[in-house]
Amino acid sequence: MFAIGKREFLKLFKSIKSIIIILILVLTSYYSARFSNLLLSLDEFSSENADKIHYAGLLFLLIFFGQLFVMGLSHDAINRETHERTMRFLVTRTSRLSIVLGKFSGIVLFWFACITLSFLIIWIMSGQMDFLSYFQTLSLLVYQIALTILLSTVISKPAFTMFLSIVIGLAFPILGFWLAFTSNQWVSWLKYLTPFYYLEEDYTFPIILPLAAVMLVMSYIVFRRREC
Repeated sequence: MFAIGKREFLKLFKSIKSIIIILILVLTSYYSARFSNLLLSLDEFSSENADKIHYAGLLFLLIFFGQLFVMGLSHDAINRETHERTMRFLVTRTSRLSIVLGKFSGIVLFWFACITLSFLIIWIMSGQMDFLSYFQTLSLLVYQIALTILLSTVISKPAFTMFLSIVIGLAFPILGFWLAFTSNQWVSWLKYLTPFYYLEEDYTFPIILPLAAVMLVMSYIVFRRREC
């Protein structure tokens, strides 16, 4: 599992798309911290909001485009190796559970490094560290990564998951926030399955982690029954 996770982690850092996304995160963090002082000079923010304004640009980017970024990089984490017939060599050397957890842990570690770097840049520039937003963001990304792993396991064609990564990446945050605030009784229950509902309150975000665990279990069940 650790070897697979390390391989996935290093593979992500070598990708051109990954480098572009890292640059976007770093630049967003830099300018979010730099121009936040201009907004604070307007003196229209409460003390609580003033602490969070430094991270507003980065949080907006990750909430509305995080799923697109994650799926854009890892939509083929499982099905690429299945499609190229290299998965059969892995399953002869390790368990399928180790493969799923290894892929998941490698992607999580990559995004952990990216998010930590982004928050550190803002912390250094602004002198303010929003730990609550930091852990909320990490929990959101864990959910998004688990969803990506699930789709890559269920759908066997990488070209199709690449297409879905664009559609879901753009539509999922919009749908999630609509479900969180809608009064439609027929669909409002779906909000409990999305991470955005648990980001409304300060300390309900840990509930997102069991939802991600359920998707990982589903991924393993599907992967275990599929021939490589």
